Amino acid sequence: MHAWESIQKTLDYIEANMSEEIDIEQIAKESSLSVFYYQRLFSRLVKRPFREYIKLRRLARACELLADKQRRILDIALDCGFGSHETFTRAFKEAYKMTPEEYREHPVMLNQFDKPDLLLNYTMIDEGVPLISDGLVLEFNRKTISEPIPFMGVTGIIPIEGQMPLGEATGVDMPGEVWKKFHKEKHTIPRAKDSRELGVAYLGDVPEGYFTYFAGAEVAQGAEDARFVNWELPAREYIVCGFEAENFEQLVTVAINKAVKYSGLWLEKHGLTMDVYSPEVYYDSSPDGNYMELWMPVKEKK
Repeated sequence: MHAWESIQKTLDYIEANMSEEIDIEQIAKESSLSVFYYQRLFSRLVKRPFREYIKLRRLARACELLADKQRRILDIALDCGFGSHETFTRAFKEAYKMTPEEYREHPVMLNQFDKPDLLLNYTMIDEGVPLISDGLVLEFNRKTISEPIPFMGVTGIIPIEGQMPLGEATGVDMPGEVWKKFHKEKHTIPRAKDSRELGVAYLGDVPEGYFTYFAGAEVAQGAEDARFVNWELPAREYIVCGFEAENFEQLVTVAINKAVKYSGLWLEKHGLTMDVYSPEVYYDSSPDGNYMELWMPVKEKK
């Protein structure tokens, strides 16, 4: 068994036993490692210490349960492996800068530390060959567009801290808040036929430590509306990573985070480098809305 497979087994175990006391000595023994070497290997592959990772995954589970206002916060804390309401609140506020009560009263989209899929670090696929891994299906193909594709929507200025790297940062999901604003206003956008929706991060005219995030809908060439911002997908060749997930919530959180990370590795292994923007494109016509694409403008490495 490879080292990463051993750690992946323990990640699966943690996910299935989050409400229980998790004994690191027993887990290390099952992995045929000393506690010292198990912790070193875990931190290296997962990018978080063992105990911190468990806490972050418990918080992610708790955020899902807090949507049910019929459940007491204390019961949620205990069900997620926290010893008391106080311990849970302290950990929650440290991660998200708000209390569980504040989050329940005014829910916002939050970034979570995802359960890693270590297989994606050690598996390489060719163009046009689907990869299936832990509920994610993804595929890479090349596409060239001869004319820019116009989009119209809204933007937000986003702090890099607390947003990157995807799937590892905790805090309010600020791009998600831009999408919420877009969804409230998009019915007034003069959309093109079979209009796609797009989200993209780029620098723009922002202070150091920030980036601009655009969320918009595809429109006809020349469309203008002073209430919205225009952005064009440039004409050029792209590597397109298409992927789908079991549901839309998984698609825009865990799936996209995994796809972005795997895409970086895929491009590197294929001798390609990418420009700073990498739009995420959504198709209303996809079954159940559970499919999207990353459009990556690439060039050969020198």
